[in-house]
Amino acid sequence: MTLQEPTPEAARETIAAGFDREALVTVFGRCTVDYDGRATSRLEAGERHVMFKPDGAALVHTDEGQQPVNWQPPGCDHEVFLEDEDGSEDGAEASGDAGDGNALCMRSLRSTPEERLLITFEHIMQVSTFTVTDPSELSLSGTEADLKARILDEPALLEPGFTPLATERETPAGAVDIYGEDADGRTVVVELKRRRVGPDAVGQLRRYIDALERDLHADAAIRGVLVAPSVTERAKRLLERDGLEFVALEPTAES
Repeated sequence: MTLQEPTPEAARETIAAGFDREALVTVFGRCTVDYDGRATSRLEAGERHVMFKPDGAALVHTDEGQQPVNWQPPGCDHEVFLEDEDGSEDGAEASGDAGDGNALCMRSLRSTPEERLLITFEHIMQVSTFTVTDPSELSLSGTEADLKARILDEPALLEPGFTPLATERETPAGAVDIYGEDADGRTVVVELKRRRVGPDAVGQLRRYIDALERDLHADAAIRGVLVAPSVTERAKRLLERDGLEFVALEPTAES
């Protein structure tokens, strides 16, 4: 259902029906936005795109950026009503003979903590409601899990002769991503990162090795290998200083 340049009353009826059937509701027009909760804020009149989702989320977008300028999280209650010129509400139970000069108001209420988002339209350009069916879940690629799977499926990507022995091996410093041994039988600790990394990742790998050296016998030879698409120059210097190694590897194979 889409209405172009609807009257406030027609917009209210369409939006209320959308809320009743748990539809995705969007409104574009000139509006003010008032928020009251953890703080108090007001956006003066401007043209904005407003979206109310069936899960209770509410988003207010301008023509810039990917983030909403104001929003409410899932779990909020939505309502729509007309506001008379004197500021009184003409709600969903109105008789339908309200004047077209009334302002359309959309409100999102959160109970814990108490928050209120009120959007008041002085000009409505478009109202749309959609019944959405989307049972699928987001499928992520390029994750650390993908990077781990690549090495477990083909250990030689790390180096010839590498044998994975365990994943998520617990140490006092945390869980090692991949624990294995090289062709000479030396212990290898592998830390995986899916993006370009800096000194923090080197420090994390160093802590794992220090923890394992305390747990294993004193003469155990432990190598540390950081695996990521790339590292910063500072991280590279720290790896060299600490005798650690780096392998450049993307989470997924290039097509």
